[in-house]
Amino acid sequence: MERRIFALVDCNSFYVSCERVFAPQLRNKPVVVLSNNDGCIVARSQEVKDIGLPMASPVFKLRHLIRKHKIHTFSSNYTLYADMSRRVMETLETFSPEIEVYSIDEAFLTFTGMEHIDLDEYACTIRDTVFQWTGIPVSVGIGPSKTLAKLANRYAKKNRQCRGAFNITDHPHIDDILESVDVGSVWGVGRKYCKKLNQVGVFNALQLRDLPDRWVRSQMTVVGLRMVHELRGIPCYEMEPEIDPKKGIVTSRSFGGPLEDEEEICEAVAAYAARAAVKLRKQDSVVGCLTVFIITNPFRTDQPQYANSASWRIEPPTADTPQLIAIAKKLLRHIYRPGFKYKKAGVMFTGIRSSGEFQLDAFQTAFTDDRRQALMQTLDQVNRRYGLHTLSFASEGIHKPWEMKREQLSKRFTTNWNEIPIVKA
Repeated sequence: MERRIFALVDCNSFYVSCERVFAPQLRNKPVVVLSNNDGCIVARSQEVKDIGLPMASPVFKLRHLIRKHKIHTFSSNYTLYADMSRRVMETLETFSPEIEVYSIDEAFLTFTGMEHIDLDEYACTIRDTVFQWTGIPVSVGIGPSKTLAKLANRYAKKNRQCRGAFNITDHPHIDDILESVDVGSVWGVGRKYCKKLNQVGVFNALQLRDLPDRWVRSQMTVVGLRMVHELRGIPCYEMEPEIDPKKGIVTSRSFGGPLEDEEEICEAVAAYAARAAVKLRKQDSVVGCLTVFIITNPFRTDQPQYANSASWRIEPPTADTPQLIAIAKKLLRHIYRPGFKYKKAGVMFTGIRSSGEFQLDAFQTAFTDDRRQALMQTLDQVNRRYGLHTLSFASEGIHKPWEMKREQLSKRFTTNWNEIPIVKA
């Protein structure tokens, strides 16, 4: 029986790295990327970590430190980050027959049957190739299980002598490495389990690995037992190369500022419904229930508060954007109340199923059986080819005063013809 070998490839400070690809002068300089409406720090360069600015800190509290240390700030550019992620994952596909995209900046690979290759050297080749082809620095961790590969990746990042690549498989000092890892940092150990483990004297990954199976099973269920087996090099988590279709889709944003006008909020809700519909069609699904919600700012105790939601059952299920927008706007008008300053709105799809797995209605034409589906496919193809929002619906608005505040947004260098960087001789 062949021994399973896994690798975890993780992009270093991914959002920051994406910005640096097109602003190389910022390498080795402190950089942060901000959340929606430029509210909090969601990504930090190593230089910012060394300064001591914590993740998720509100920017308004750190203005003096940002000025003092000359920290460069960027608004979140999700279009750019998604495209750069795609390029990284396509590069990784050339190194393994099996890849699982775990998140926007992480992927698992398998090296089973490749024991004849020097995997330490192979990890360095992956690291160098991804950087050469995409400009994104990555760390590579290799181990006999997913959990150990993740720990190896963490070790590669924290120890500069590893130069971004580390193989923990059959390592002579694996016990020392596990002992240096806080138990709360082990993949799958949340706050609840961490507290319980600390109470019985388990503070690091080595102590967790050596716990008796019976105790783990009784106190942490079979899920915890699998985690412990993974730490022992026994793979329990299989690769999941196919991403399961989402059972629920939520599109929600805080407005760039408080909104009172019903029509402006209607535009936002229409835009959210349209974005959710694109995600729905991308996974070849239809939706059977749509919910709209609105809320004021709960932190403004000096203002009147209001929050509400309403739902609509859709029969037969659909993925037709005009129909979904019409339903969303109707629901919004039902729950909207004048006299409040609204902070946020959102659209939620539930009752999602495959487009070929629902009962047809004898008296209504289904979305999949008429020209609406062909129209939506054409709309999606145009927007994929020429850029997001090349074609959109008038009900989404033109000026969009409700959009998120992103005052330091970089360009969409890889997805918009008008924003492609120009190289001058």
